[in-house]
Amino acid sequence: MNTTPFADVSPVRQSELLRTMVSDHATALLIYTERLLHDRHTAEDIVQETFIRAWSHVDQLYSTEGSVRGWLMTVARNLVIDRGRSAVARREYVGAYDRETTLPDHADTVLASIQAASLLLQLSHEHREVLLHTYLCDRTVIETARILGIPAGTVKSRQHYALDSLRANAMT
Repeated sequence: MNTTPFADVSPVRQSELLRTMVSDHATALLIYTERLLHDRHTAEDIVQETFIRAWSHVDQLYSTEGSVRGWLMTVARNLVIDRGRSAVARREYVGAYDRETTLPDHADTVLASIQAASLLLQLSHEHREVLLHTYLCDRTVIETARILGIPAGTVKSRQHYALDSLRANAMT
């Protein structure tokens, strides 16, 4: 046995009952949601959504022990909470980036390369040549030694002294 008042009621009568529910509870619901949100337009949206849910859940609305207004207030409060947790409230958008995050500046990269080139020019030709092969061309010590025609130990030694010189010059 269905105990909802809408079970045996015509669609016209259902409309009248909904209009009565809106006229009895809309003002109180709007005041309540506006206090929660501090935004009249959003509160109106929440009230509208609350009545849509009431319309689609009439069986729950009239089968509960509590009052209709209590049910409506609970639904409105839950909608306010959901809206607060939503991506819209956090102003998240598809493809958006965090404005707090600083993006790398191309000027910093250019300045660093100019400074590196300046420091490299302060090295001897032999030291610069070893660094060019090992770091810029990504060759091993043995490959560099073979290309330059010097022992691998000499490549390691020149690399060590070249890096020490670069560190010392970069600090000054």
